[in-house]
Amino acid sequence: MDADALTDARRAEWARLDELSRASLDGAAVDELIVRYRAASADLAELKTSVGDSPQGNYLSTILVRARMRLTGASDSVLTQAARFFADQLPAALYRLRWTTLIVAVSFVVIALGTAFWISNDPALIATLGPPDALQQYADESFTGYYTENPAAVFMGMVWTNNAWIALQCVLFGVTGIWPLYMIVQNAFGLGVSGAVMIAHGHGDVMLLYILPHGMLELTCIFVAAAAGLHVFWSWVAPGNRTRTESLAIQGRSLATVALGLVFALFLAGLVEGFVTGWALPWPLKIGIGAAALAVFLIYMLVVGGRAYRRGETGDLVEYEAGTPRLLAG
Repeated sequence: MDADALTDARRAEWARLDELSRASLDGAAVDELIVRYRAASADLAELKTSVGDSPQGNYLSTILVRARMRLTGASDSVLTQAARFFADQLPAALYRLRWTTLIVAVSFVVIALGTAFWISNDPALIATLGPPDALQQYADESFTGYYTENPAAVFMGMVWTNNAWIALQCVLFGVTGIWPLYMIVQNAFGLGVSGAVMIAHGHGDVMLLYILPHGMLELTCIFVAAAAGLHVFWSWVAPGNRTRTESLAIQGRSLATVALGLVFALFLAGLVEGFVTGWALPWPLKIGIGAAALAVFLIYMLVVGGRAYRRGETGDLVEYEAGTPRLLAG
């Protein structure tokens, strides 16, 4: 087939399609647009089959894209997308992770407490952690000084970016199945070692008071991130009636919303750590502020998320954004 000959023969029809895609349409014009869109699509298919990539095919593709946008409509506004993200997609994705998050949280606490009490009760193990004077200084000064040695705003930004990076790694590298577990075990063991030093020097209560205000929300966010990563991993291990690629794509899109949402939750945790934990406030007030921040997150995750999930939300993109899915029977 001669591409130039087909272009000459169809030029007027393509021009009419382009005109319709730009004009105000009544019912008859919409019908004509649909008919001409189908005909032009057939012409493009013929061009692609016969001559492959060509200037004529690129020209017709541009017209068809404009016509398709006119038929399907434009994407939602940024405000509409943001409202849907925070009201439906993010809470539904968080809700789906609730039980895995609980399992991760319990595992973390068991590892951290087990490490702390195991090491603190064995002087030989404590001795392997460093010189006695260095450990004493850590327990007496360095641990608490960490929260006040920098200006509150600077400290908040530092811990926020660090924790957000950890959460992002758990989700993005969750496909390996190993990385989320490694991050949880590593952080639990590190916290347990710090706890062992503080307990061995009689400051276990100080550590608890300094960890609780921000740690309740901060650690919960890390648990959620690890749970999301494990769900991504499981999506290709057990894809169900989808291909592994499709299952991984769906879960990846759904749970990528979690990584973005946790940035906001960790910002709140960073505010508490930077402006509450190290301040000279009564400890019941500090812990109360931390508990309130955690309560807000849990209500959003379990109550708002449960409602969105029961409405059929999963956290995935809407069809317009993700593309038409492949239909599955059964």
